[in-house]
Amino acid sequence: MRRPVTPTLGRRSLILGAASLLSGPRAPLVLGTSALAAAPAKVLTPAQTFGPFYPVEWTGDADNDLVQVTGEDRSALGTIMHISGRVLDVGGIAIAGAAIEIWQCDGHGIYRHPRDTGFFRKNDQAFQGRGRCVSDSSGRFSFRTIRPVAYPGRTPHVHFKIDRPGGGGLVTQMYILGDPGNDRDAILNGIRDAAQRASVIVGLRPAGDHEQGALAGVFDIVLG
Repeated sequence: MRRPVTPTLGRRSLILGAASLLSGPRAPLVLGTSALAAAPAKVLTPAQTFGPFYPVEWTGDADNDLVQVTGEDRSALGTIMHISGRVLDVGGIAIAGAAIEIWQCDGHGIYRHPRDTGFFRKNDQAFQGRGRCVSDSSGRFSFRTIRPVAYPGRTPHVHFKIDRPGGGGLVTQMYILGDPGNDRDAILNGIRDAAQRASVIVGLRPAGDHEQGALAGVFDIVLG
């Protein structure tokens, strides 16, 4: 019996040379004795550049709600966005206990990072800028943040870092379906395989009763 073949993984203008190490997935069907095809392997989430603004400190408030910071009277600037999903292996099995971190710029396009702030660049103190959570027994995770905004050289995106229990993990980025900057973003378009590229582009919808005026999207992460 043939088994599915696992796909091979492979801010500005200063970082536009970075791109993913990717190759196309090949997932042949497997026929059992009943002549029914087995489900194909999941598309691996592609690796993306770590970027220059990974948070240098995680002290204080660093939970999965980036919109409301402890001690701040107001909420972050921007449109609230709920992102949820599951961490899975290539066979679709849930990965529990995975540590997920996200980081992104605020509504002004500024990261919570000493290299991106200064006298003339002040970040939104009501935006947490980075957050953490752990996947549950079903591999599920969720974050409450803001819809990412563009800044010179980059289309809106959210950075993700996933550490798998026992070792191994992934750094990737999540993008917004239909954003006009996607077609011009060198890092996104460095993902040469169309299926892998599509896997990191998330459609947003009104969050409805969950939170009026907010958006929501689903981002499943598949680890090799």
